[in-house]
Amino acid sequence: MYFHQQEFDVRCEWGKHGIRMLAPISDVIIIIDVLSFCTSVDIAVSRGAIVYPFFSQTQSALDFAQSVGAIIAKSRREESGYSLSPESLLDIPRNTKIVLPSPNGSALSLAAKPTPVLAGCLRNADAVANAAKRFGSKIGVIPAGERWKDDDSLRPCFEDLVGAGAIIRHLPGLHSPEASLAVAAFDGIQSGLEMFLQQCGSGRELIQRGFPNDVALASVLNVSQTVPTLVNQAYIEQVE
Repeated sequence: MYFHQQEFDVRCEWGKHGIRMLAPISDVIIIIDVLSFCTSVDIAVSRGAIVYPFFSQTQSALDFAQSVGAIIAKSRREESGYSLSPESLLDIPRNTKIVLPSPNGSALSLAAKPTPVLAGCLRNADAVANAAKRFGSKIGVIPAGERWKDDDSLRPCFEDLVGAGAIIRHLPGLHSPEASLAVAAFDGIQSGLEMFLQQCGSGRELIQRGFPNDVALASVLNVSQTVPTLVNQAYIEQVE
């Protein structure tokens, strides 16, 4: 197949189609959803929480949460409580079990199994890259992208491309052209990372919705040594 990138060690492809192409031929998959699933996962897991990604068309999030003894993240629109807002998770207590429903990061995390899965973002880019090397030389990096609201199709987005590049630049081996593009994107804007995330479409949307701190938290590079690793159904803490 033309789109497997299998002659390369490090591959990069968008969304669920990228999972279908790369997961079966990779030693590990890295999901990149910078605004906000993977940043939320990094913050929660770094504090000792256990994060269950959730996406299902047949089971309710409530039923799933009850089955694993977890609480459910609320909608960002609610004024209090844990949600996909990274800021809401800064004080989450250790050992809290929380379900994070998400049509992007959660759905892709679950779709990649049984291939090992890591959750990567700008905050933990170096740590995730170092951890990925231990799984093997064939590494698939999946920028999640966002969804267009009118037809739910994939919207490739700035923040996930540069998030992928921040990780790929530290991965050894032969990079596919798609992976090299992500690195070039990151290298081109690294000096103004926070400004660019504030000005890109996804960042502007969150800021206008009242979540500027989420964009700020997602923009910080390599402040976390935590590698959220999907074990059975949940992301748990692995520290570099």
